[in-house]
Amino acid sequence: MVGAGVLGLPYALSQLGWAPGILAIIFSWLITYYSLWQLVELHEVVPGKRFDRYPELGEHAFGPKLGYWMVMPQQTIVQVATDIVYMVTGGKSLKKFAYLIDSSIIHVRQTYFILIFAVLQLILSQVPNFNSLKGISLLAAVMSFCYSMVAFVASVIKGNNGHHQHPVKYGVRGHTTASIVFDALNGLGTIAFAFAGHSVALEIQATIPSTPEKPSKKPMWKGVVVAYVLVAFCYFTVAVSGYWAFGVDVEDDVLISLEKPRWLIATANLMVFFHVLGSYQVFAMPVFDMIESFMLNKLHFTPGLPLRLVGRSIYVALTGFIGMCIPFFGGLLGFFGGLVFSSTSYFLPCVMWLVLHRPKRWSFHWIASWISIILGVLLAILAPIGGAREIVRAAKTYKIFS
Repeated sequence: MVGAGVLGLPYALSQLGWAPGILAIIFSWLITYYSLWQLVELHEVVPGKRFDRYPELGEHAFGPKLGYWMVMPQQTIVQVATDIVYMVTGGKSLKKFAYLIDSSIIHVRQTYFILIFAVLQLILSQVPNFNSLKGISLLAAVMSFCYSMVAFVASVIKGNNGHHQHPVKYGVRGHTTASIVFDALNGLGTIAFAFAGHSVALEIQATIPSTPEKPSKKPMWKGVVVAYVLVAFCYFTVAVSGYWAFGVDVEDDVLISLEKPRWLIATANLMVFFHVLGSYQVFAMPVFDMIESFMLNKLHFTPGLPLRLVGRSIYVALTGFIGMCIPFFGGLLGFFGGLVFSSTSYFLPCVMWLVLHRPKRWSFHWIASWISIILGVLLAILAPIGGAREIVRAAKTYKIFS
C-alpha cells in the first residue's frame, strides 16, 4: 500500500499549502479506505462465486461488454502508469545513492540508471506468478516503511538545524493566480497517486482461501486495516516533516532534497530502489496475465518459456523507454494520479456498490458513495490538467535521454 508516491507528498503540500494539503490527504485516506472496504465486500457478493479480477467485477455490475471495457482499460493504465513512474523512481534513487557514495559520478546520465533498473526487471519478470513474489513483496513492504521513516527523521533533523540559518518559506509555490490553481490541481493528483492499491486488491484477495464459514474478506480486511494504519502514519509524518523542513523549495521527491547525514540518505535511496524493484512486479503481474492470454488466444503462441520471454520483455522494455523519455516524477504523479487512480481507487467501487446493493436513498452507504463519486470525478477531470502543465514546464528545459 505504501507506494513511492509517499515521497511526493511534501511537494503536494508545497503546491496546496498547509491546511488544504493536509485536508486533501485526510479526505483521500477516508474515501479510499471506504472504497477498499467496498471492494473487499464485493469480492464474494455472489454466494459461491469469487471475482478474482477487477474487470470480472465490472462485468458483473455493468454487463459483460460495458463492464469489461469500463474497468479493464482503467486498471491497465493504472498498472502501466505505476510501472513507468517506478522506472523513473528506481533510476533516480539509484543515481542519488551512487552520487552520495561517490560524487564524481554526477556526470553519468540518469538514463543509464533507468536502464540498469529495466535490465533487472527483465530478469525478475520471468517469475511465473504472485506467490513466487512473496519474498520480494515482503522486502518491498519493509523497505517502504523504512525509507518513509528515514525521510521523516532526516527532515526533522534538517528542519531543526536549518531554520536558524535561513528561514524557510511556507505558503504555495505559485506566484500568479493561474500557476497557484494549476499547481493545486497537480498536488491533488499527486495525493491520489499515493493511494494506488485498489487496482490489485481483488487479485491479492484471490490468493486467500475462502470457505462459507471463513470467507476471504475477514483476513483480507484485517490486512487492509493494518495497511491503512501504517499508510496514515507514513503519509502524514513524511508529508508534514518534509514540507516543514524545506517549505516551498522541497523537491518533487523529498529524498532528492535531503543530503545529510549522507550514509543515511544513501541507504534510504537504496531502500526506495529495492522497494520499487519489487512493487513494479506486483503491478505488472495482471498486465502480464493479459498480454499472455492475448498472445495465446489471438496470436496462437504455445504456453511456455518463449511466450513469457517475448510478452513480458516487450512490456518491460516499453515502460523503461517511456520512463527514459519523460522522467518527471512530479508531473507524472499528478497526471496519472488524477487521470486513472481517482477512478479505480476513489469512485469506481462506489458506483459498483450502488449498482449491486442499491442502498436506500439518504442511507449512510448511499451518501458516502455519492460523496466519494462526486469528489473522485472532479479529481479525475481536474488533476491531469495540473500534471500535464507540470510535464510541459519540465520538458522545456529538458534534453531527451540526458
